[in-house]
Parts: sequence; C-alpha cells; structure tokens
Amino acid sequence: MDISVNDLLVYVAFFAIVIAVIAVVVWVFKSMLSGTGSAAGGLLRGRERRLGIQETASIDGRRRLILIRRDNVSHLIMTGGPVDVVIETGIEDPHLPNQPATSQTADEPVAAGSDAGS
Repeated sequence: MDISVNDLLVYVAFFAIVIAVIAVVVWVFKSMLSGTGSAAGGLLRGRERRLGIQETASIDGRRRLILIRRDNVSHLIMTGGPVDVVIETGIEDPHLPNQPATSQTADEPVAAGSDAGS
C-alpha cells in the first residue's frame, strides 16, 4: 500500500477536524447542563444556596464570632467557649429592599454546643 504525502496530510487534517468537532460538542453539552458558558440557561441548575457564613471575627485564642446567613436572614453566634451561644437571631440583610425590621437580640443566650446538658 503506497500512501503519498498529500494523502497523509489529508488524513491528519481530517483527524484534527474530527477531534475539534468532538471537543466543541462536549463543551456545548457541558455548558447546557451546568448553566454556565454561552449556552442559554441550564438544564441541571444547582439549587440556590440557603446557608452560608457571611463573616467571622476572632475574639481571643479560642472564641470566635460567626455571622451565619440562612434564607437572607443572619444569625450571630459565638463558638469556642464551653458552649456555643446564639447572640442575635433574625438579622435582616440590609442590602435587600422592603424587609421589615424584625431583628431580635436574644434575651437569654441559647446554648447550642454539644457540651450543654452533658
């Protein structure tokens, strides 16, 4: 079987084009499923995250203040002591419009640690 240089170049170019088309199809399919990239929308969009840590501050070597967000409402807790303490609940997000001011300061700290009651 005698293959000329022209035939070899045609085969290599065809192989490169096929690989490029497969890569583009995979990229488009992946971006459609994940909702990212230039493809509009996403078929398998992830859930919106409801829980997250907004900010932390160290009080001393052991204790930390943590501002936790859940469903656009924040809660301030202190961890690291003998028990974890809820300092304030229901802190509204100041960046969201038209929210009633229902922020409450806990009258009594609520123990949330595993050491409480043990």
